[in-house]
Amino acid sequence: VRFTSPAKMATSGRSALLSSTSAGPKSTLESSNPDEDDGQNLWSTILSEVSTHSRSKLPSGKNVLVMGEVGSGKTTLVAKLQGIEEYMKGRGLEYLYFSVHDDDIDDYTRCNAWVLDGDLYHKGLQGVAVPVGSIEDTLLLITVDMSRPWTALDSLQKWAAVAREHIDKLRVAPEKLRELEHKIVKQFQEYTEPGSGEDGTPQRRSDEEEGVLLPLGDNTLTHNLGIPVVVVCTKCDAISTLEKEHDYRDEHLDFIQSHIRHFCLQYGASLLYTSVKEMKNLDILYKYLVHRLYGFPFHCSAQVVERDAVFIPSGWDNEKKIAILHENFQTLKSDDSYEDVVVKPPVRKDTTSRAPTGSPRTSNRSAAANVANDVLIIYTTGQTSEGVLANFFNSLLTKKAGTGGPGTPGGNNTPGTVRKSGSKLGLSDVQAELDRISNRETDSDLSNANDTAATDGQDT
Repeated sequence: VRFTSPAKMATSGRSALLSSTSAGPKSTLESSNPDEDDGQNLWSTILSEVSTHSRSKLPSGKNVLVMGEVGSGKTTLVAKLQGIEEYMKGRGLEYLYFSVHDDDIDDYTRCNAWVLDGDLYHKGLQGVAVPVGSIEDTLLLITVDMSRPWTALDSLQKWAAVAREHIDKLRVAPEKLRELEHKIVKQFQEYTEPGSGEDGTPQRRSDEEEGVLLPLGDNTLTHNLGIPVVVVCTKCDAISTLEKEHDYRDEHLDFIQSHIRHFCLQYGASLLYTSVKEMKNLDILYKYLVHRLYGFPFHCSAQVVERDAVFIPSGWDNEKKIAILHENFQTLKSDDSYEDVVVKPPVRKDTTSRAPTGSPRTSNRSAAANVANDVLIIYTTGQTSEGVLANFFNSLLTKKAGTGGPGTPGGNNTPGTVRKSGSKLGLSDVQAELDRISNRETDSDLSNANDTAATDGQDT
């Protein structure tokens, strides 16, 4: 469906109605009364505008189905499109929406946004979001967490397979499915880069060019779902962290992008790199979604220069453009295995570091940290001398150092020092040491009491 200017529609509708009303023969009275003619023209104009406005209303029932891993930022992304800051994250299938406004006809509507849980256990809930009757009004959005790029390719393939499985179960009529698939191919082939015409609008094709469509590449739209697909790489502000902490270089980032773009070619998908934290590319995402679902004009060109703000609309990319990324490879090859190149970094044993899942939830403190705090409270409130407290920790660390945890020689640990590796202090170790000191103090108290009693007996 192409977006037609309501002003043009109103003009054409008004002209047609006026010509039809004035086509018949006029009576002598009508011909001689210009005021009555003006009144009829006025009513014709009003009726024409009302009729045009009713036909131009924004359609309802459009859907965006959002899939992705747990913690990939699905709900946060849609909440930003909706314009809300505080929201409750649910389980199974979440419903949100974002508003769509057409300024020309001053009409509003809501686009449904269904967020599927990252646990595959809930994949059957797609039927609630996308029943068979709304398949042609649906767009699939798959999120990829760029703070964990080693999961990117597997995640894309997994969720695309989940969507394909659901579409197959809908049992769409074969002729209808072929129509939807042909529509995706046609849109891909007819893509025109914005800015090629005057005033920045896409240059219109001539009648001869309209009939000639370039053939698809060998790896293009080989997995046609029949619905538009948009791949959104979230948390792209983490790219700088990957470079600083995990030694990612430009060729690694280009390698990741090339594989994601190959996936997008197979599904005819668009690609956007976004950052909710830095509000990057969110406006382009919104404009592109309403363009694909409602036919609004779209004038944003492809962006491949900024590594954390990539935007590639469906129909722009091809194998030759992706090969440009390979020219920057120094130690990598384009056919290297993704899993061998983009490897998950080792987990650091640091309780203050960010959780590897990228989840916004605050991680719980370790049991050892909780026990240590409890010990401090016990000894502080018990008015025990500082020397006893120091002896307690030194004794505990010395005993634990003697066990020699994996990768840490037992004799090299000095009591009172902080170790970066090796075995951690367990609850049983702390409790045992507390019991030992408690028993020692009890024995000492009994001994003192006996000495006092004996002295008192002698004095008596």
